[in-house]
Amino acid sequence: MSSAAATDHTNFKKGPILFVMILGAFLATLNQTVMTVAIPELIKEFNIAAATAQWLTTGYMLVNGVLIPITAYLMQRFSTRQLFQASMWIFLAGTIVSALAVDFPSLLTGRLIQAAGAGIIMPLLMNVILTIFPPEKRGAAMGMVGLAIIFAPAIGPVLAGYILQTYTWETMFYGMIPFAVIVILCGFIYLKNVSETVISKIDMLSVIFSTVGFGALLYGFSRAGSLGWSSGEVIATITAGVVSLALFTWRQLVSSNPLLDLRVFKYSMFSLTTVINIAITMVMYADMMLLPLYLQNARGYTALESGLLMLPGAVVMGFLMPVAGKLFDRFGAKWLAVIGMLITIVTTIGFIDLSDSTSYTYLLLMSTGRRIGMALLLMPVQTAGLNQLPQKLNPHGTAISNTIRQVAGAVGTSLLVTIMTDRSKFHATEMMASGAAGMTEKQLKVEAMIQGINDSYVVIIGFAAIALLLSFFIQRGKQAAAEKIDPSVNLKAAESVKS
Repeated sequence: MSSAAATDHTNFKKGPILFVMILGAFLATLNQTVMTVAIPELIKEFNIAAATAQWLTTGYMLVNGVLIPITAYLMQRFSTRQLFQASMWIFLAGTIVSALAVDFPSLLTGRLIQAAGAGIIMPLLMNVILTIFPPEKRGAAMGMVGLAIIFAPAIGPVLAGYILQTYTWETMFYGMIPFAVIVILCGFIYLKNVSETVISKIDMLSVIFSTVGFGALLYGFSRAGSLGWSSGEVIATITAGVVSLALFTWRQLVSSNPLLDLRVFKYSMFSLTTVINIAITMVMYADMMLLPLYLQNARGYTALESGLLMLPGAVVMGFLMPVAGKLFDRFGAKWLAVIGMLITIVTTIGFIDLSDSTSYTYLLLMSTGRRIGMALLLMPVQTAGLNQLPQKLNPHGTAISNTIRQVAGAVGTSLLVTIMTDRSKFHATEMMASGAAGMTEKQLKVEAMIQGINDSYVVIIGFAAIALLLSFFIQRGKQAAAEKIDPSVNLKAAESVKS
């Protein structure tokens, strides 16, 4: 039953609400990326293996991936204010635990608590935008959200690199505490409830299938990067994930009150843009993962220098995301996506012939160019799909969209790492067989790694080409009307679930 009437969106200011929620999303996203360049320092600090330290990022992603499918239920069950404030309090608690950590298990615990809060924020923010803005004005608002998704990961390595060079690693977490407190205080002052709350029971069987399915799938793909795709552990966990997700899908189709309403895929633009977003997410990880590996491991640049190379692109993107949103409101997503993908492909081609002497300036220009392309297409493509959904399906659409992004990120990361590793071994063997005249063993390994990274960028261009082709089919459709469902259908479905 509905516990509140539909909210009148004309009697409150949208700006403060959007600002508070974007600030929370920015903190959550920034926190997800600062750990990347800190891992080498933490390996020394706690005397642990690299595979163990990776759980600080893998574990964070796992908790996010497991929790996001449940957010559709949470967004219907609790008010905007309740859910946002609860997520920020959880995030603050995890930040404090991380800052006070004296060993690796306590630091990992803090990171997992942080992830539990952060996993709620982004789907909630997107749902609020879909609720308070009409379809013709969502582009500009979603462009501002893009700042949190893209700008934060870009400045995260720079910030972390500076802190690690100047202070101890704990400073990264201590520095976030006052900002989290400010967001919570602003939430109490400015945040309003913008959607209805519906009292309903959660289907625990769906939660179990979802948790096991997405958790096992994300874990399996994350481990594939280090263990290889033929590993028994990887095959077993991915298989378990696929089976659990199949059961989860069946459960959603027969349930009268599904945890994730899969009817969103009946809307053609949502389905199309979801596929495009999978390819875009994998393309995006090229800069976020391959470039730092090349700069730090192959070229010997510091973490700070590596982060600074990405900063100009982040600044340019910060200006372009809102502009792209306004262009989307006026012209739609199709040609923005096409132009953005063409820019991305052209600039990515510049990375397929890297060497041990490629200039820093060249890398900076190409990386910034890639960011310009991504700024034009990222949020317009996602908004085009969500705009077609009726209001009732918005929580499910945002939850599914964010879940798929997490899975695509895990798959993209492990796939690129595997390709880079396998091709590096191939090139090393080939160079040794040919004699590799005048090269030391260290030089040979570095050259083989660079060639492996080049090959990975070729694969990235392939994903970008698929996204480009599909972008031509994007249409500017109207928001669908809510479906009228026969109550007897729901009653029969509920009886079948109970039985």
